[in-house]
Amino acid sequence: MKFGIDRLLADASLRAPLEGKRVALVAHPASVTADLTHSLDALIAAGVNITSAFGPQHGLKGDKQDNMVETEDETDPVYGIPVFSLYGEVRRPTGQMMTSADVFLFDLQDLGCRIYTFVTTLLYLLEEAAKAGKEVWVLDRPNPAGRPVEGTLLLPGQESFVGAGPMVMRHGLTLGEMGHWFIKRFGLDVEYRVIGMDGWEPEGAGFGWPDSRIWINPSPNAANVNMARAYAGTVMIEGATLSEGRGTTRPLEILFGAPDIDAKAVLAEMTAFAPHWLAGCALRECHFEPTFHKHAGQLCNALMVHAEGAFYDHQAFRPWRLQALAFKAIRRLYPDYPIWRDFPYEYEFDRLAIDVINGGAALREWVDDAASEPGDLEAIAGADEANWREEIAPLLLY
Repeated sequence: MKFGIDRLLADASLRAPLEGKRVALVAHPASVTADLTHSLDALIAAGVNITSAFGPQHGLKGDKQDNMVETEDETDPVYGIPVFSLYGEVRRPTGQMMTSADVFLFDLQDLGCRIYTFVTTLLYLLEEAAKAGKEVWVLDRPNPAGRPVEGTLLLPGQESFVGAGPMVMRHGLTLGEMGHWFIKRFGLDVEYRVIGMDGWEPEGAGFGWPDSRIWINPSPNAANVNMARAYAGTVMIEGATLSEGRGTTRPLEILFGAPDIDAKAVLAEMTAFAPHWLAGCALRECHFEPTFHKHAGQLCNALMVHAEGAFYDHQAFRPWRLQALAFKAIRRLYPDYPIWRDFPYEYEFDRLAIDVINGGAALREWVDDAASEPGDLEAIAGADEANWREEIAPLLLY
C-alpha cells in the first residue's frame, strides 16, 4: 500500500499542480516515506519548491516531551527555509506565516483521537487558509485506531486546543477525511485536496495500521500501535492525579499508576461492576517508578493494557469505557481519593482538566456519582456515537 506522501512522490501528475507555486510542509518526525526518508527531504529532492515548514505540538523534530512545552521558530540548517512553530507563541498560523507559501501540504501521522492536537492544528490551518486564499492538501495517512468510534460528543462552549469541535473522542477518521468534515461543519471556503492512500484497509490486517509499515513516534510518548489503540482512553489520565506512565518507557499504555492504590483490587472491582467493558484486550498488573512527572521516584502499582496480539479484538475493544471503568472502580474503592487533577491544561485555566479532555463534565460526574450504573454512561455515549457514525458516513474515503 502507499501513503499519500508516497503517491505524491511517485506520480508526477499529482505533483503537477504544484509547479510554479511556493509550497509549505506541515510535518513531524513520523512524516516519512516508505523508505524512511523525511517528507521534507523527499519533496525537495523531487523538485517541489518548499519555501517554509511548520512544526505542530512537540515540534518538527518531536523533541518536546510534555504538554505546554513550547517550540521556537527557527531556520532549517540544511535548506535555509523558515520553520514556524504552531506550538509556541501561536497555535494557529499568523497572517505573516501564511504569506510564506501558496499551497500547504499537511503530512502528520495522527492517532485517531479528538484530543491529539494535530487534529486541531489542521482546523486552524484550514481556517487561516480560507482567510488568506491559500490551498491546503492533506497527504493522507492511516488512522492506527481504525474505524471504531467511541466517547461522548464535545459540547458547545467546550472547544479548546484538545477539542476542535463536536466530535467523539475516538473519531474513526483519517486526517484527510477530517479535513472534509471541518470544511462541511464550519462552512469553510477553502481550496482543499486529499492525496489519498492506495490500498489502506481499515478493517484488514493490522486493523488500521498496515503490517507493511513500521511505527515511528508521531509524538514522544506515542511509542507503538498498542498505545495508539489505547490512547482514546488512557489520555484521560492526563486530567487525573494518577500517573499515565510518563517518565517510563511505556507511557499511555496503562489505566493508572499510583503508589497508594491496589491494582489487583481495582481490577476485581472493574470486573464486578462492568465486566463487558473489559473486552477486547488483556489487563496485567505491573509496577514502575517514573523518572519524571507524576509520582517521580515512587514505586507505583498499575494496570497495563495489552490491545495487541492474540489478546486484541478490534470490534470489542472500547478504551474510553475501559478508562472510565478504571476511574469508577478507584472511586468506589477509595471514595475520598483526589482523582481529578486541578491544574491548567492546554492553556485552559477555568475548567477541570478532565472536563477539558472530555469536552464536558458527563464522564467525571458519572464517576463521582455513587449511585450511577454502567447503563447511565452507556446511554449518553451510545447515542452520541450513533449520531457521529451517521454524520461521518458520507465522508469516508476508504
